[in-house]
Amino acid sequence: MNRSAGLLSALYLATSTGLAWTAVLALRTGPPWAVCLLAAASLVPVIAVVRESVLCDQQRALAEMRGRVAAPEGPGAQAADTIVRAELDTACCERWWTSCGTDHDSACPRRVPRSSAA
Repeated sequence: MNRSAGLLSALYLATSTGLAWTAVLALRTGPPWAVCLLAAASLVPVIAVVRESVLCDQQRALAEMRGRVAAPEGPGAQAADTIVRAELDTACCERWWTSCGTDHDSACPRRVPRSSAA
């Protein structure tokens, strides 16, 4: 946990302790509904502490995943870069890209004229 999450968790636990103490005092002299309300309210900050720890764990896991993706290693990443580079180098014209490789521009040097002979 980082400092801000730790400080926030400490504040949550202090709030929970204060609410629990108030519930104990209300139990002595107050109405029963107030005791139940304060006891339930003292559990909410405990839930917040659990949530903070889960968020911290998720952020740590996400940072690890980003670290793995940011530094691709091995022949697979290099092979993918090579394939993409080769495909981009073989592109010839805009129409070829937009027609998924089925047609070429009229000024394209790779254009094969269509003949009517079968």
